[in-house]
Amino acid sequence: MAIKTYKPTTPSRREMTSIDYSGLSKVAPEKSLLEPMKKTSGRNNTGRITVRHRGGGNRRKYRVIDFKRDKIGTANVLTLEYDPNRTAHIALVQYEDGEKRYIIAPNGLKVGDTVTTGPSADIKPGNALPMANIPVGTFIHNIELYPGKGAQLARSAGIQAQLMAKEGAYALVRLPSGELRNIPANCMATIGQVGNIDNENISLGKAGRRRHMGWRPTVRGSVMNPCDHPHGGGEGKSPIGRPGPVTPWGKPALGYKTREKHHRSDKFIVKRRNAK
Repeated sequence: MAIKTYKPTTPSRREMTSIDYSGLSKVAPEKSLLEPMKKTSGRNNTGRITVRHRGGGNRRKYRVIDFKRDKIGTANVLTLEYDPNRTAHIALVQYEDGEKRYIIAPNGLKVGDTVTTGPSADIKPGNALPMANIPVGTFIHNIELYPGKGAQLARSAGIQAQLMAKEGAYALVRLPSGELRNIPANCMATIGQVGNIDNENISLGKAGRRRHMGWRPTVRGSVMNPCDHPHGGGEGKSPIGRPGPVTPWGKPALGYKTREKHHRSDKFIVKRRNAK
């Protein structure tokens, strides 16, 4: 989809761009696949803020997405829709028995197309099958990490991974980050690239659009007082005053590795995403 620009009627409008949604179906979402979403404002069950800078935003309902793709058969694409909960667009598909489900819309999928799920499915965008049945070199998305759990990898707009090799019970996949990882070959994956490729080129243009998404302002630690942040204080524009940047609670930030030293999934990673 193309990027839509606006006439510069205001200073913020001059820099603002958005996705041209003319290619999406102008219909209401499927009611049977909607669920209410309660705002948490970044708070946990005890009421403490565990994720900062969240709150407000437009009301929205959750679209139940079929990440498992566990229904074997062929389905027709009824609509292509916008999903406020993710960067990718979604497609409403209807199976031969009348059941409707939402799936992540791959690039190139159109209303009226058919998508197939099962080991014998063709290698065509939108079709889902186990990686053991996918040819090496194919670009895939919506990848499971554990059989039957549902897709966890390569789900955002414009993303694609590549099946590099198959050996025994595992398939070697190159993820969008550059990481090479072994995944059980009986995990499901969907052929093709996730749609809405131009999402990364959007310019919000003004702070208000960020507020509509539920994000509140972020204040730099260097402009705070010393009692509020380790970077704060000093006369004028002062340096950090530490060997490296830290969080408000003194933990290392900006480049500090937070992954566990001996994670149980380390044995499946063949090459790290940041390997030289």
